[in-house]
Order: sequence, then C-alpha cells, then structure tokens
Amino acid sequence: MGTSKHKWRFTLLRSPSHLKKPTPPPEFICPISNTLMADPVIVSSGQTFERNCVLACISLSFKPPTLLTVDFTTIIPNLALKSAIINWCKTHSYFPFPQPVDIRSGLSIVKTLINGSPDSPNCSNYREIRLSSLTSSASEDSVVAAAACAHAAATIAPIPFCYSSSSSSEIDNSNNNSNNNNVGEEDEDIFCKLRSGLNSDQEDAVVSLRNLTRTKQYARVQYCTPRVLSTLRHLIVSRCLSVQVNAVAALVNLSLEDVNKVKIVRSGIVPPLIDVLRGGFVEAQEHAAGALFSLGLDDDNKTAIGVLGALPPLLHALRVGSERCRHDSALALYHLSLVQSNRSKLVKLGSVQLFLNMVKSGHMTGRVMLVLCNLAGSVEGRAAMLDGGAVECLLGLLSRSEFDSESTRESCLGSLYGLSQGGLRFKGLAKEAGAEELLTKEKEMGSERCKEKAGKILEVMMQKYEEEETVDWEALLNSDELTRSKFELVYGKGSV
Repeated sequence: MGTSKHKWRFTLLRSPSHLKKPTPPPEFICPISNTLMADPVIVSSGQTFERNCVLACISLSFKPPTLLTVDFTTIIPNLALKSAIINWCKTHSYFPFPQPVDIRSGLSIVKTLINGSPDSPNCSNYREIRLSSLTSSASEDSVVAAAACAHAAATIAPIPFCYSSSSSSEIDNSNNNSNNNNVGEEDEDIFCKLRSGLNSDQEDAVVSLRNLTRTKQYARVQYCTPRVLSTLRHLIVSRCLSVQVNAVAALVNLSLEDVNKVKIVRSGIVPPLIDVLRGGFVEAQEHAAGALFSLGLDDDNKTAIGVLGALPPLLHALRVGSERCRHDSALALYHLSLVQSNRSKLVKLGSVQLFLNMVKSGHMTGRVMLVLCNLAGSVEGRAAMLDGGAVECLLGLLSRSEFDSESTRESCLGSLYGLSQGGLRFKGLAKEAGAEELLTKEKEMGSERCKEKAGKILEVMMQKYEEEETVDWEALLNSDELTRSKFELVYGKGSV
C-alpha cells in the first residue's frame, strides 16, 4: 500500500499598503498646491491650475513668485485635462481619486506662500493640507457630487434653516468655537466665487450671500464692504437669470440696515439697479424696485437717487410692472417725493396724470394718494394737479367713500388741503364740485384726523370768501380807467 505525498503551495501576498503609488505626470499637478488636479482651469496667460487655488490668488491679489507673468483675468474649465486625469487614475489604479481643493484650503495654501514659509510649493505641509480634503470616490460623477456637497456645506454654515445638522457637525463645532472667525472665512469664500468668471460660482456665491443676509443682522453689516459691493455692482446686470435675481435680492437684504444705506448708494450701485429696473428679468425688477425703496428711506439718499435718474424707470414700472414691482415703485416714489427737487422732476415727467388715472381706476389708491399728497405741497405740483382735474377727482372719491382704509381718506383730505393753498382758482373749482357740503359732512362725521383736515380746508375757503367780499370792485375799475387815461395821454389813443 503506497502512500501519496501532497505538496502544499504557499503564496505570499503583499499588502497594497506596501505597493508604491504611481507618480502622476507633471502636467497633471497644480503648480500652486503641488497636488493632482481635480478641477483644472486654464487662465488667460495659458497655464492650468486647480480652480480654487486660482480663486484664492485672485481674492488675495497674489501671483506665485515663479509665475509672475500669470494672468488670472479669465478662467476656463480644462475639461480635456480633467478627463485625462480621471482616465489616468483608473488605468494606474490611483486611489482615492483626486477631489477639488476647497476654497478654505486654497486660501490657506496661498497665505502660506505669501508669508514665505515654506519656501517652496513642494513642501510636505501643502500635501498634508491637500490630503485632508481627499475622500474616496468610484467615478467622475461622484467626484463632482462630493465637491458640490463640500461647497454647499462651506457656504451655508451660518444659516440654521439651510443645512442639516447631520451633514454639518464639523461646521457646527467651529461655529461654537468662534462665530466671528467663521464669518471672516465665509466672507473670503463668497468673495472668491463672486469674482469668479464662471456663472456657476457666481450663482453659488450670490445665493449664499442672499441666504446669509436674509435674517442675520450681523451678516448684513459684515458683508456690506466696498469689495463685495463692487462685485455686486457688476453681477446685478448679469445676463444669467439666477445670478441677476439673487444678486439684487442680496442687495435688498444689505440695504435693510440703516448704516448700510448711504454706503451702498455711494458705491455707485444705483445706476446698475436702474438698468435692471428698465430691462432686467421680471423677478430682478421686483427686487430692484424694493432696493430703491429701501435706499430711499434715508434722507441723505433721496436727492442722489433722483439725480441718478431713478424716477423715470420707477414711473414706467408703476405703469407696466408686475403687481409687486408696482407696489414697491409706488413706495419708492412716495419717499423720494418728500424732497422738493424730486417733486419738480416728477411734475416735469408728467406723473400727475398717471397718478390721477390710477386713483380713478381704484388701483393702489392708498399708495398713489401718498405721492399726490407730497406733490400738492409744492407750487409746481399744485399747478399740475389743478390743471389735471385733481379737485374734481379727489372730491368725487370723497363723495363715493371709495377708500380702502381710513389712512387713504386722510391722504385724500391732505391732498385737498395742499391744493387749497392754490388761491382763488382752487376755490372756484372746489365750489363747482360741491366741496363745502362734502367737507362739512366730513368735519361732522369723520375721524378726528379727518375732521381736523376738513376743518382746515373749510377755513381756507372761508378766508377766500371774505377776501372776495372785501374787494371794492368799483374802485378797482375806476383805478383801471385812470391808468388807461394816463396811458393814452402819454402814448396817444389807440396805442398798443
């Protein structure tokens, strides 16, 4: 009986951790971060860098010492190189796949370069910063998705209603440590994207800025800086719908703080707002009207906004704009018309007839009546309103009691009181329209404020009656005859 011998083979497998990682080609490496690029972009001078490294250089006004001729004016995605990098990673089993440098890491890298330590971009510190942002991914799609999530978490951190606590625990911890530092980092993040040449970055930035300034008072003050306003000035006239709408909406939020109003107007942002109101997207026009209304609340801005040409587009928006745009335009016109120079401009623009037509149609009577009340307080406004039939219109409204609120009734009486300062002409028009009866009724049955205003108008009218009764018409005619005789004696009869 034979015995069989079994031969055993043992195969020793080396752990993948001991395998040497392939070295990427030098053209795949970002000259600034010294890491494999995940989101390469070509700049105006022809070099290719990681996107957020470029944005960080733009934000900090920095050029690498070895690339002093680089031009960051324009950045264009290098899709061909990106595809080549992904294919190379798959072919050479280079895992994990590269992830885009987040903006904060990009800022840290550039700040380190500015400070001069370390001396060369090839140092290990850069690689440590880079590796801390890498995560595993199985495809190019997941690379893009992970980058989007990282950017979203970074930009919406201070907004409690726009992120989930489960996905933002790291950010929440940093908020607990130092809120002010986080705002500063967020400022750099948003500013870098605002100055980006890509619509996607600009859209992310203005949406984040809009959300941040919607409810946070400290954020409105924090972000109302010359450099942010300078970038918004260009973005509010963007041809991209989302960028334009959110940029103007963010500006409205910034203008809510009183300390920001004059600063915004002096930044030169009103002319672009006017351009949006004239021909921007519908929603952007609504926000532009709201911004002009908000900025016009400050007395120091009223004259400047009128001089810069805001009145004609506001009147146009009042005619043909959306409902929301028309309401905000009316409020803006009311506050701007508190200044005499703007009242004169509105009269010259023929606004009185527009306002009276709106009152007759019953559309936005309350807000339009506020503007008419302001116009009736000026000589030009009174004359235009008397010529346009305002006395008959307002008294007709008073007789029909077609008011949406008691304040509108008070504004109507306020406008009539302003017109009563127009002399004998008002008396004749008011008498013809039956003003005495209506005003007497209002004085007896109206609210306290209405009674007071109706009484003042009646007093003015009675003063006019007394003046008329005390005029000696015979003496006046005789004086005229005497003057005519002297004229004929000097110049001869029949002279002209």
